[in-house]
Amino acid sequence: MADIYSAWLRLVDSAHALLDFMGAGGVVMWGLALLCVLFWTLMLERFWFMQRIFPRWVAERRQAWHALQGAGSWQRSVRSAWLAEARQQLAGPLRMAKTLVALCPLLGLLGTVSGMIAVFDVLALNGNGNPRGMAAGVWQATLPTMAGMVLAISGLFSLARLERITGRALERLADQLRHD
Repeated sequence: MADIYSAWLRLVDSAHALLDFMGAGGVVMWGLALLCVLFWTLMLERFWFMQRIFPRWVAERRQAWHALQGAGSWQRSVRSAWLAEARQQLAGPLRMAKTLVALCPLLGLLGTVSGMIAVFDVLALNGNGNPRGMAAGVWQATLPTMAGMVLAISGLFSLARLERITGRALERLADQLRHD
């Protein structure tokens, strides 16, 4: 029972630390959090699609391809259509993921601008006699920038891996739909 209680306390402390972190970065941090959730949901869906759905789709097309062997000269058109459909299924959602990755540093830059405005407000109201107020603004300016860059860099790595997997899957499908 004591272990559950201490785990609960650690979870609550972690939640408070996360909320403090998000609050220190200003409103822009919540936008970055939303982008992060959207991006990683899309990435997990794409990896799941590549592991579960797409192999079944390929098996159905391969079986239909073998049934079409020797059926006529229109096989090349069917093959082209299936490859185009596969390319759309695999690469289409990646455009949205690329857009989300590109938005992360831009939103971080927006946080930098809003944080610097907070610094200038402190300077305008108090002069340079309030270092704590200026430090909070600088913190608010740098935190979203760092968060946006971290999200963008991790997103680029996962996108590169997913594009590589997608390219290989398309090549395998093209090889499987050749005349024997």
